[in-house]
Amino acid sequence: MANLKIPLRDMRFSLHEVLDYTRACREIGGFEELSDDLLDAILDEAAKFVEQELAPLNQSGDQAGCQWQDGTVTTPEGFKDAYDKYVESGWASLSADPEYGGQGLPPSMSTLLSEMSGTANWAWAMYPGLSHGAHATITAHGSDEQKNTYLGKLTSGEWTGTMCLTEPHCGTDLGLLRTRAEPNDDGSYAIHGTKIFISAGEHDLTDNIVHIVLARLPDAPAGTRGISLFIVPKMLPQEDTRAGERNGVHCGSIEHKMGIHGNATCVLNFDGARGFLIGPPNRGLNCMFTFMNAARLGTALQGLAHAEFGFQASLSYARERLQMRSSSGRKNPDKPADPIIVHPDVRRMLMTQKAFAEGGRMFIHSLAMDVDITESNASDERKGKADQRLALLTPIAKAFLTETGFESANHGLQIFGGHGFIREWGVEQNVRDCRISMLYEGTTGIQALDLLGRKVVGSQGGLLRQFLSEVEAFCNANNNNRKLANMVASLDTHCDEWQRITTQITMRAMSDADEIGAASVDYLMYSGYIVLAYMWTRAAATALAALDDENCTEHDFYNTKLATAEFYFDKLLPRTRALVATMESGADSLMAIDAAHFSF
Repeated sequence: MANLKIPLRDMRFSLHEVLDYTRACREIGGFEELSDDLLDAILDEAAKFVEQELAPLNQSGDQAGCQWQDGTVTTPEGFKDAYDKYVESGWASLSADPEYGGQGLPPSMSTLLSEMSGTANWAWAMYPGLSHGAHATITAHGSDEQKNTYLGKLTSGEWTGTMCLTEPHCGTDLGLLRTRAEPNDDGSYAIHGTKIFISAGEHDLTDNIVHIVLARLPDAPAGTRGISLFIVPKMLPQEDTRAGERNGVHCGSIEHKMGIHGNATCVLNFDGARGFLIGPPNRGLNCMFTFMNAARLGTALQGLAHAEFGFQASLSYARERLQMRSSSGRKNPDKPADPIIVHPDVRRMLMTQKAFAEGGRMFIHSLAMDVDITESNASDERKGKADQRLALLTPIAKAFLTETGFESANHGLQIFGGHGFIREWGVEQNVRDCRISMLYEGTTGIQALDLLGRKVVGSQGGLLRQFLSEVEAFCNANNNNRKLANMVASLDTHCDEWQRITTQITMRAMSDADEIGAASVDYLMYSGYIVLAYMWTRAAATALAALDDENCTEHDFYNTKLATAEFYFDKLLPRTRALVATMESGADSLMAIDAAHFSF
């Protein structure tokens, strides 16, 4: 969809009006010069770049795909030129530390740019997107020498980065990995092994790629406690940090995938490649979580991107496509039929897309602001609270927003009817590209176990209570707003139920450990619907306040916000009723058949 428009007005509503973004950035220190005007100017320029340079390459990149020959990967036509413009314009360095050539803006600014570029062309956006995780990992755990060697090039975008975890025999269960790291006399390590499903693992956009690799040292403990983390560059840096001789890491092939054809998903063979230990020995998984948490938020952003893309394509089509007459009377008497946007079922799908995209946007923006706090000079107490909020909400965002993003992408195809099933319109590509989001960086099931097992039960409910206190404070502050009364009451009731259902599952799990796994995905989705209800109630409160201002000139915009919030509470939040029923049903029916007795 080359005519994609970045939803700047909605982004500004979320940032300026709901979240008071620039004030929050200035308050935590270090970003005193960031103003609403400066933010708007950056958003405007970023939107121009992605609309003009990236969106037109989305379908052509999907059709051409990446090409592999003798270990070399060529990206689709136009990708490298767009990447060069991205680097030349300084977009790669937006949020990086000025010490390494960055512009020193809040980390959340890169999230906003990623939202735009991902909506326009997710396959392209993955190339610079993965570099942020590599940059964050080296910043957090690298030595001064490693920072001086790699951060400047990653900051500028001259080099890109990857995350190398998965192996042919192990994905989520990293305790099974076999890649080994043997000490060299010079303090480096010889890395031997094969990694698969490595996004952007080989390409022609830059002259070097910095791989962040999990491997085992000799005599390391078994399982996840014996994993270390290494920097393994494609080209070994010279003393002046320019890319030097080729390292022993090569792309054996690229995957032929369902979607994201414009991004190379690689098999990487490490044949004695020189690697450099980052962080303490046998603590690699702990260090890698710096990368993985950034990637999980980035994947949550993918769900938002595909929901927004699907909504924009669907809305344009629904306004123009003529089919049948409205059941309440002709809406377009001069034409042989009415546009399909008048039909309730089409409205249902459009409103679902809109509610998930705009609610997800507020959710992502609020988490990005938490990241700002954790990486700022704020007090330890404030940073601790932001970190705990992220711990609880990151798995919800990753899984819930990708599940609802895929639902929204499917609604887009459905609205197009038969035209959606062919390539011409780009909505079938949106479905294909979106599907991976529920798999990588931890599947929905893995995120659900992390949420319920580690974050909620593991904290004895502490993380959940902290977030519910935030929601309760909002509800108390808005109890006297008659226009908001129904939403506040519903949100308050759902939060009480959230605590109750959590206690029930925890109690059942004390006698049957399978109860956590049986309830976890339903629990995560249930949690996601309540979090988005909180976001939509905040949006409704903001819209009502704006409409009460006698100087308001955007009545249609704010009334549409209120209508979308009401739709969410009427049509989407009630899905929690079914989820409560399935959670309360327990594990018995799931586990009743012995694994050996499954048959077909």
